[in-house]
Amino acid sequence: MIEARHLRVLRAVAATGSFSAAARELGCTQPAVSQQMKALEASAGTPLLVRTGREMRLTQAGEALVRHASGILAGLTAAEEEVAAIAGLRAGRVRLVSFPSGSSALVPTALAALRAAHPGTRVSLVEAEPPRSVEMLREGDCDVALAFRYGTGAVNGADAWDDLVVRPLLADRLVGLVPEAHRLAGAGSVPIGDLAEDPWIAGCPRCRRQLVDVCESAGFTPRIDFATDDYPAVVGLVGAGLGVAVLPELALDSVRPRGAVTVTVEPPVEREIVALTLPDLAQVPAVAATLDELTRAAARLGAVPEPARA
Repeated sequence: MIEARHLRVLRAVAATGSFSAAARELGCTQPAVSQQMKALEASAGTPLLVRTGREMRLTQAGEALVRHASGILAGLTAAEEEVAAIAGLRAGRVRLVSFPSGSSALVPTALAALRAAHPGTRVSLVEAEPPRSVEMLREGDCDVALAFRYGTGAVNGADAWDDLVVRPLLADRLVGLVPEAHRLAGAGSVPIGDLAEDPWIAGCPRCRRQLVDVCESAGFTPRIDFATDDYPAVVGLVGAGLGVAVLPELALDSVRPRGAVTVTVEPPVEREIVALTLPDLAQVPAVAATLDELTRAAARLGAVPEPARA
């Protein structure tokens, strides 16, 4: 295999005409230059230099290698500079995937802070709910995934995150949402069983399953009249008096519940919101910085302590 350091020596010998002159230019000894040229010729499998008097002359193979050496070394220099820029957060790219309420409540604050601190780092954003977002991470389609799970998460399936780096962000409680004219609108705390006879508006598929589980634990099966992944639509349906709902507090952070009021639902139910990445990606400076800013954005919502800046 031809090594870059050997190419640099060959180019110096070709430019100066001798091993000793090349050694002076490179700041090394003449025997070191001779040794590296022998190693390069062994790699190439053919002579590259011939001695003519006190000077060295390139063979046809040597001329061809010198001709390519400039481009190869220039490319390596450019690659080294680009990698150094990425390592120093002067450049870099992060592909982020988030569920919608995370996109509206956490991501903007985190990305604004990241851009201010590291303007050369570029972040792209697409939306996907877990478990699809976690699949995208494992398939190499993103670098960081915002995801959530209820309770402690399943030990198998989509919530088995043992192979991933898990950065806890929020404990997001579910809150009840009822029309302003609802009989329980003024109640501070509402047992979920008291809503057993109401029609329900359900959210995303995972939240819908959680709703059914919680209601069945309280002794009833909810009558779901409407289901939508769009949280503003859920709020609008409740505000129009078409049913009741439970929503994560994070989902209500950027939505004004017109015609609806929130109530505390008992027993309390929380979903754990996390940022996920792969172990190798966690060592990439731009990815690590993104995780830190997401954690700080969550801290500003009062959920977890803010990590110290390096």
